[in-house]
Amino acid sequence: MPAPSSTRRWEIDAVRGLMLVLMTLTHLPTRLTMPLGQPFGYVSAAEGFVLLSACMAGLVYGRQALRKGVPAMRRAFWRRAVTIYACQSALLLFLFTVIAFIGLKVDQPAVTMLMSFYLDKPLEALVGGLLLVYEPPLLDILPLYILFMLASPWLMTFALRHGWAPVMAASILLWLLAQFGLSEWLYGHFIDAIPLSVPFSETGAFNMWAWQFLWIMGLWMGTSRNDPQAPPFAFPRWSLWAAGAVALVCLVWRQAVGQVPFPQGSGLNPLFDKWLLAPLRLIDLFALTVLAIRFGPALLVRLPRLHWLETLGSASLAVFCAHLVVVLLALGLLGADYERPWPQDLALLAACFGTLYAVARITLWLDRPDDDPSPPAARGLSAPR
Repeated sequence: MPAPSSTRRWEIDAVRGLMLVLMTLTHLPTRLTMPLGQPFGYVSAAEGFVLLSACMAGLVYGRQALRKGVPAMRRAFWRRAVTIYACQSALLLFLFTVIAFIGLKVDQPAVTMLMSFYLDKPLEALVGGLLLVYEPPLLDILPLYILFMLASPWLMTFALRHGWAPVMAASILLWLLAQFGLSEWLYGHFIDAIPLSVPFSETGAFNMWAWQFLWIMGLWMGTSRNDPQAPPFAFPRWSLWAAGAVALVCLVWRQAVGQVPFPQGSGLNPLFDKWLLAPLRLIDLFALTVLAIRFGPALLVRLPRLHWLETLGSASLAVFCAHLVVVLLALGLLGADYERPWPQDLALLAACFGTLYAVARITLWLDRPDDDPSPPAARGLSAPR
């Protein structure tokens, strides 16, 4: 049973904070980028972050539907989508102005390659970016959230009335079709209907039709926790052994051979493809999810609470946007240098995470109700951040 609305799910905030830290370490060009990319196997922080965010959305907005009705839930989803769209638009304008100026001024390939389409066709890139068609690298995950937020109230309304089985079945079918080129096929028909010439390669690395499965699974998991009679997630013993074996093999495999599981040219690496959420990657993610659900609560009881991670996770949207600003500035000013001296990397990391923590604290302070004197970590949960 979920915690009351007046209590934060601190454990989820802490895990989301950890995902933000891992994403930042992956995107920020330092000596830690490669060793800490996908540290738990062939699963990145992005998968965990999307699943957790969807779970929180299902938990919070599903509770709102039960208490205030479906129209209130729809309005809450749409308000959140507008907020995320505003963040995406601001990041695009920051990229197209400040970062473009820095990249051209210092002739920084790390930036000019990242935004090559914009530099070639600035007007089409601007319009395409605001329409969520053009998605430059690093700025291609928030558009997923916007589209998922817009679709979620309709999906949840249908599921609350007819059950989650047909929704999950349709989601699995879309994921399967995505593995065989659904996105390319839809792009070929869609791009002819709009007066833009955005290449398919510039429409974002994340395949929306594959990643929707992760979002919908998270929505179901979160929404189901609003039923007081809902049984806890339980797994037979054999599935725990299987999940443990898969997770251990992928963990050792990743640490032994690196982030590319198979030799180049073998033709097998697409089975772990991140952008398509490929089958073997999904199996590894399922294994880690099963283990986290089964053993995570007991582990958290024995570990000290890391309040700074909870703070980052409590303001995840602001922290995510801030991490992109810091990463883009680092790429523009310092380039994609992964062999800098350790003192420089440590200084960069300290400045980055100090900025992210400050952004989180300021965001939570600004969002705190006037009559709530409690510190940010103890505040009530009104919407996922």
